[in-house]
Amino acid sequence: MNWGLLIENLSNPALLFFVLGVIAVYIKSDLEIPPSSSKFISLYLLFAIGFKGGQELSQEAFTIDILWSMFFGIFLSIAIPCYTFFILKRKLAVYDAGAIAAAYGSVSAVTFVTAVSYLESQQLSLHGHMVAIMALMESPAIIIGLILISVFAKHNGERIQKRTAIHHSFTNGSVLLILGSLVIGLLASAKQAEGIKPFTNDLFKGFLAIFLLDMGINSGKKLKAFFSFGWFPVCFAILIPLINGSLVALISSVVVDDISNRFIFAILAASASYIAVPAAMKISVPKANPGLFLPMALAITFPVNITVGMPIYWWIVQNY
Repeated sequence: MNWGLLIENLSNPALLFFVLGVIAVYIKSDLEIPPSSSKFISLYLLFAIGFKGGQELSQEAFTIDILWSMFFGIFLSIAIPCYTFFILKRKLAVYDAGAIAAAYGSVSAVTFVTAVSYLESQQLSLHGHMVAIMALMESPAIIIGLILISVFAKHNGERIQKRTAIHHSFTNGSVLLILGSLVIGLLASAKQAEGIKPFTNDLFKGFLAIFLLDMGINSGKKLKAFFSFGWFPVCFAILIPLINGSLVALISSVVVDDISNRFIFAILAASASYIAVPAAMKISVPKANPGLFLPMALAITFPVNITVGMPIYWWIVQNY
């Protein structure tokens, strides 16, 4: 592995702002990002990455390779929750196992955005169709998680409101915004897009840093209670993403040759949702404990991916 890349990632300002947020909680600082501002920044990040992806996609010819990449992304979002559910079910309740499996089969838009910045640091750019693939991977994992809970919790005589959950997984604000921005970016001409380029490009990294500061504060607040669940969730949240990301970094060469696309596929497979999945599970599976799957995805998997994971996946796609 190129240890220089690891050191460079560890000194990345975005990551350091995340660490600052965690430290602020532990020293009992009153530092906080107002909820309304946090929501605006998250919407901005989704809008910017979607619009830029649409612009990139407008310059690409739709090919059979892009179609196979889309199928591959959907396959990952189905396969990952299927196998992780049975690992989780050995130690956790069915409701928690299903919710966590859905979170790890789905994707983290913020991890995706951070990976885009990582690519740019390697003088590479994101291919527009990868934004569409990210959005497509959000819903299947939620649906699979709900199906697994429904099947294995059947003996309790409880019904999961599948229709409501499936509808929510497709109309979730983050999914809708990134897909809508992608389409708008696709339809806009380069001249029209130039008018908002300072907003979508120049401000991007600054807003990302502030958002990660907020993520650090939220993570720090949940960590103490989370550790009371024992070693299993911690080990799962560290090892499974690294395994998923490394395997996909290897096998993605069968589907696509471009190393930037392979790297993004690895990140999508390794990341875990802490926005869309918690929202869907709150509606459909209230028995699932958010005190488990939220800290796993946000406080452990997210920092592991952006510190150790990204250099590993990048090294794999460069060498295999």
